[in-house]
Amino acid sequence: MTELIYEQPLNERIRSYLRLEYLSQQIENNLQQDHQHRCFYPLFSLCDLTDRCDYRNDLLKEIEKQLFMLAKWQQLPHANAPQIEVFVSQLTSAKEALQTPNRIGSCLKQDRFLNALRQRFGMPGACCNFDLPQLHFWLAKPWPQRQMEYRAWVDHFSPLLEPVNLLLSLIRSTGEFQDTQACGGFYQGDSAQPLSLIRVKLDANQGCYPTISGHKNRFAIHFVQFQEQRHSDKTIEFKLATCP
Repeated sequence: MTELIYEQPLNERIRSYLRLEYLSQQIENNLQQDHQHRCFYPLFSLCDLTDRCDYRNDLLKEIEKQLFMLAKWQQLPHANAPQIEVFVSQLTSAKEALQTPNRIGSCLKQDRFLNALRQRFGMPGACCNFDLPQLHFWLAKPWPQRQMEYRAWVDHFSPLLEPVNLLLSLIRSTGEFQDTQACGGFYQGDSAQPLSLIRVKLDANQGCYPTISGHKNRFAIHFVQFQEQRHSDKTIEFKLATCP
């Protein structure tokens, strides 16, 4: 086994970003390899999330905030100017892509094939060919053709997913992992500045996993032994990163 990274968002904004990032990763996996009907689950999850919430205004505000911070970092004597320029260019492009009149993903509502599938995918065993003969037909197409069609569908969400991935990368870069101990399987920390994300790197050979709770200025980590499914009483060595 190897080191695993566990993350805990400390506000709703980061919680939403992490969910979108997870779906983005699932979609990328489905673009690289043929997963048959399973490719539709992350796509329809994205449709549901964007139906409930228009993330554009929040993302535009966060991009402006990060551009302001990067401008301040550029003035520091030991700043990595080329890397900052890359981030500024990427954020500026993402900002332009978000400034569209149409709601992200809304045009997929006009796709009759996707709508028929989406209505039934929540039912147990709904992908049988007698329930969805159109899906049976689509899955019989050659993989390169299905891959191209799938990419065309998910590209509608690129203006949302690309800035989310970029912003999370920036947020993670603000906190470096530090060697830490949890005596009796428990660790508590606090911060003078508001935090948005807690990251724990843990060797899976220790046989436990962290459960993390907290808010912007204080957090707690309990380590749970996987086999016994109970709180560990051991001293756990781990690495901790706190991201503002």
